Amino acid sequence: MRDRRFVAAHRGGPLSPANHQLLARWAADCAEAVLPLFTAACNDNRPQHAIDVARAWANGEVKTGIAMRASLAAHAAARAAAAQPQPNGAAIAAARACGQAVATAHAADHSMGALLYGLKALQAAGQPVDVLWRNQLAQLPLELYEQVESGIQLRAKSLGVKRLVD
Repeated sequence: MRDRRFVAAHRGGPLSPANHQLLARWAADCAEAVLPLFTAACNDNRPQHAIDVARAWANGEVKTGIAMRASLAAHAAARAAAAQPQPNGAAIAAARACGQAVATAHAADHSMGALLYGLKALQAAGQPVDVLWRNQLAQLPLELYEQVESGIQLRAKSLGVKRLVD
């Protein structure tokens, strides 16, 4: 079930178009922070393209359908990385972060997936998650902070991300 706080105004929810676009930009930043974990392991531009499309959607330059296709492509890149003889968990999660970021155009609660998969990518790479967690949450405006932070806390365990504290 979708978190009603992330339902866009044009669908009868409380999320303004400006905040929806802000969440898409924020999600693109979250994914971009871990993209090097993917590019170091895979020669595939679909996750980077997803980040570019997320930003273009937030700027009103592309329609949601294009963003959804970019999301599917980023997730396909993650599946291709998983199919390698020695799958790289960090690369897989980083590609998924990109797919979630651009899917924010369709449903704003995907923005949380960008940070969660980013944290999962860092965890898989043996890197600390605290810096990304704090830096990305600090970028949110006050009116979105609580709903994003609490939503991420609720979803972290199901993705295997260690308990987060603020």
